[in-house]
Amino acid sequence: MTTSAIGEQRGAGKEVKRLDRVIIRFAGDSGDGMQLTGDRFTSETASFGNDLSTLPNFPAEIRAPAGTLPGVSSFQLHFADHDILTPGDAPNVLVAMNPAALKANLPDVPRGAEIIVNTDEFTKRALSKVGYEASPLDDGSLDGYSVHPVPLGTLTVEALKEFGLSRKDADRSKNMFALGLLSWMYHRPTEGTENFLRTKFAKKPDIAEANIAAFRAGWNFGETTEDFAVSYEVAPASKAFPPGTYRSISGNLALSYGLIAAGKQADLPLFLGSYPITPASDILHELSKHKNFGVRTFQAEDEIAGIGAALGAAFGGSLGVTTTSGPGIALKAETVGLAVSLELPLLVIDIQRGGPSTGLPTKTEQADLLQAMFGRNGEAPVPVIAPSTPADCFTAALDAARIALTYRTPVLLLSDGYLANGSEPWRVPETDELPDLRVQFATQPNHELEDGTETFWPYKRDPETLARPWAIPGTPGLEHRIGGIEKADGSGNISYDPANHEFMVRTRQAKIDGIEVPDIEVDDPDGDASLLVLGWGSTYGPITAAVRRIRGAGEKVAQAHLRHINPFPANLGEVLKRYDKVVIPEMNLGQLATLIRAKYLVDAQSYTQVRGLPFKAEQLATALKEAIDNG
Repeated sequence: MTTSAIGEQRGAGKEVKRLDRVIIRFAGDSGDGMQLTGDRFTSETASFGNDLSTLPNFPAEIRAPAGTLPGVSSFQLHFADHDILTPGDAPNVLVAMNPAALKANLPDVPRGAEIIVNTDEFTKRALSKVGYEASPLDDGSLDGYSVHPVPLGTLTVEALKEFGLSRKDADRSKNMFALGLLSWMYHRPTEGTENFLRTKFAKKPDIAEANIAAFRAGWNFGETTEDFAVSYEVAPASKAFPPGTYRSISGNLALSYGLIAAGKQADLPLFLGSYPITPASDILHELSKHKNFGVRTFQAEDEIAGIGAALGAAFGGSLGVTTTSGPGIALKAETVGLAVSLELPLLVIDIQRGGPSTGLPTKTEQADLLQAMFGRNGEAPVPVIAPSTPADCFTAALDAARIALTYRTPVLLLSDGYLANGSEPWRVPETDELPDLRVQFATQPNHELEDGTETFWPYKRDPETLARPWAIPGTPGLEHRIGGIEKADGSGNISYDPANHEFMVRTRQAKIDGIEVPDIEVDDPDGDASLLVLGWGSTYGPITAAVRRIRGAGEKVAQAHLRHINPFPANLGEVLKRYDKVVIPEMNLGQLATLIRAKYLVDAQSYTQVRGLPFKAEQLATALKEAIDNG
């Protein structure tokens, strides 16, 4: 964290220092409102114009055991006056609401960082619950940190006396007090948070005003107390963004908006058939709000019903979508295979999480890639694409819809918990920037029989895309058979003929192989690097940040990132052969590396982790430096 003092004084002669970036982590019990606090700080930071990246981290339980290490919920925000790529490796500021939050997060906090501690919770019982024999506020273990002891609960209760709330109810607003204090420290806007609270508690105006009072009390505490002699300023990142209208957006929200945009650009009703599952449920929640855009949502009784309804909607002429996570992909596999056989457009969105089985429901992972590629019976090829950032989820949804509609195929989109819950600035596109996704339904017979009569052949393909015609049920003269049993080429009649089966299998594979995807772009400034770092999905931010560090140290390294994994970009093989060494960082045990080695016979080296957390930039930079030195 670099600082330079500026001449401005604030409050009672307080100094203001200018930072180019800062990393803040809010941490407490699941019931302390850390996600809401972080989300509000993020929104105000986005409105101020900083570049930002976030990392929410919370337990799987709705209300985890209070005061315990497994029950700690945290929210990390990295914001800057320049382009940034990750939520940051280590917080410059930790707000710890109780001993468990301090103990769980202290290993990540570097010496010299600021720690704001809610002293009200540092009771003997709370300390012993997490294994502290003595208070770390008194035993010297926090020497080397800039510690600010603040009785957040007591101050909040005092600030809310006039509202007549019980101590317990008043204490619930201490997260707003903390938010106000941090907003003062970093010169964040306040109007948006106050408007948010009035909207959120519109039916309980007294509660709204109490939270606003706590928020203002936190701001005023920072302004007047001697405990905080310095505040900080992080200027807007005006040079990082091209002109346009911006907002903060999470990956799941961006996906939702991308799906809505795809439906409108295709001029098709959008149908979501889904069963709630972490971390994909937010997409169902969001799409259910947008009936005015022709969106229909169906919360099914299970995963199989969800995708079955979506496929039925696709047969009926809608843009069918189903959303889930890894366990749900396993359950949907048979119906994905049916969609391959029927050759209907269907979007299957997998927000990956830690596995196997229930695994780590609220943590991130990239371990569903091979399941997406091969997790079906028979030869059932499916296009696979993966967004790289939260905002990129919008564009990836449109791209998935393009492929599904053009080639009449289900498409698997692989996001993950890191992208789904993380946020970054997003430039709202103009409608004329969006692709035209309109399709032509079959309306007339397309095949002439030997006797001269015309009929409809549902598997008479487009010679360029190999896509079959899409006929809406009930169109006169276009009645046709569907089902999972193999179909005869052209006519679609049931066929057990061996030669026909092989032809259909190879044709379906050729259709996927022939999908047009852009060439992969390589970032190799001088063109003479010997090491290529190849990534996919959400590893983009950490990899790019690590590559910047390596280059800043004078080393040469090339970088490429895949969105399209099936089919691979046509130039990928040629790119891989340019480099002496290829390193593939993944949040799995090397699944993309397995595919790359098999297809291109390249000795790609894996660098992997499965900790439920994204890579840190410094961690990757160290690994890449070792790869360069060993090369």
